[in-house]
Amino acid sequence: MTTSGAGASSLHDLAATIVLVGAGKMGSAMLDGWIGLGLDPARVAVIDPQPSPATAALAARGLRLNPDPRAVPDPAVIVIAVKPQVAAEVVPAAAPLVGRSSVVVSIMAGKTLASLAGALPAGTAVIRTMPNTPAAIGRGITVAVANARVSAHQRDLAHRLLAATGAVEWVADEALLDAVTAVSGSGPAYVFLLAEVLAQAGAAAGLPADLAGRLARATVAGSGELLHRSPLDAETLRRNVASPGGTTAAALEVLMGKDALAPLMQRAVAAATRRSRELAG
Repeated sequence: MTTSGAGASSLHDLAATIVLVGAGKMGSAMLDGWIGLGLDPARVAVIDPQPSPATAALAARGLRLNPDPRAVPDPAVIVIAVKPQVAAEVVPAAAPLVGRSSVVVSIMAGKTLASLAGALPAGTAVIRTMPNTPAAIGRGITVAVANARVSAHQRDLAHRLLAATGAVEWVADEALLDAVTAVSGSGPAYVFLLAEVLAQAGAAAGLPADLAGRLARATVAGSGELLHRSPLDAETLRRNVASPGGTTAAALEVLMGKDALAPLMQRAVAAATRRSRELAG
């Protein structure tokens, strides 16, 4: 069962200590979101061997950069935001940070709750998540699943932090994360490909390549924003564009014909789902 909670809310009142392990693109996006929602930088400790200048600059506002684990006793949340390729090194190294009331939140693709818990102290509360790249502009969506050790309070706290970069959905079945990865985790690449091939098709139809690129980019971006703001579903919005016998209808006959976009997308998502399962072992 999937449940969605409230969106981002102010973090001015958050008195908990947060540890961010990894301040790369996704970690920095989360940190920026937290600070933007009013979280006191003094509540945050960042573990990163090569922090960006922007992250390092937050030290002047109280953020603790690469502190000794003993200086951060029993943090409320430990967010592990590194690439899955370095999980075998980073997760055990983060284990000394885990306190009795800590919850560990992973954004590493393919790393299961069991594999994470196995590298952490026994009984650790763990949440596995799958964010996507629009989180960098606060328009991402993250799907999360918790192990049995996570309390209602810990889940609420994790939700507030994850919501700083966009919408948050929760699932009870961890197996769904493979399909989630295929749809929303990898999905931005599918949308970017659409803009890419639409521009190429415009150029093939005779438009100057730079104009075709601008038209495709603005059309995909604007349509996405309309879908975001409109109460109508995607099918209804699509139907609203197409007049019977018109130009859009002619194009949709091609895109929606046999072996066209819908079955192609199903095969693509199925392939990504299979690969996610393979990577998870």
